[in-house]
Amino acid sequence: MRYWAYLAGKVVVAAAPLYGLLKLVLKTFPKPPQGADSDWSRLHSLGPELLAYVYVMVWFLLCAGALYAIVWDQRRRCRVCLRRLRMPIETGSRGFMLQFGQPRIETICVYGHGTLSEDEARSMTDAEWTPHPDDIWETLCAPSKDTGQEP
Repeated sequence: MRYWAYLAGKVVVAAAPLYGLLKLVLKTFPKPPQGADSDWSRLHSLGPELLAYVYVMVWFLLCAGALYAIVWDQRRRCRVCLRRLRMPIETGSRGFMLQFGQPRIETICVYGHGTLSEDEARSMTDAEWTPHPDDIWETLCAPSKDTGQEP
């Protein structure tokens, strides 16, 4: 729940200045002409209106870029503590795909909350979050328990 609330908070924080910028851009639109000859005069003063539409398109691109940056940052955060994931490790190989599996990149939370495993191409659909148990030392010391050795 905290993960999604943080995402919503980032979107709201980014939307506030972008909304103010939209209000500023909308003020650049020229006033529509009044009178019987309004269609003809509108064609003659099309330059300022086209410039205002270009401003709206640039504003839209800024909004799309901000949303992309927010989602890109959010996907690389721990689902529990919201810290950035660290220590990328490349697994698998393209040349030896049958032996080692598909190439993937795994990043972990430094506090042991989980691992994010995603395709080498970093597609949005193939990312897989694997949570770790609360006691990370149980997982790390598990091989010594199987052999009967004491740590």
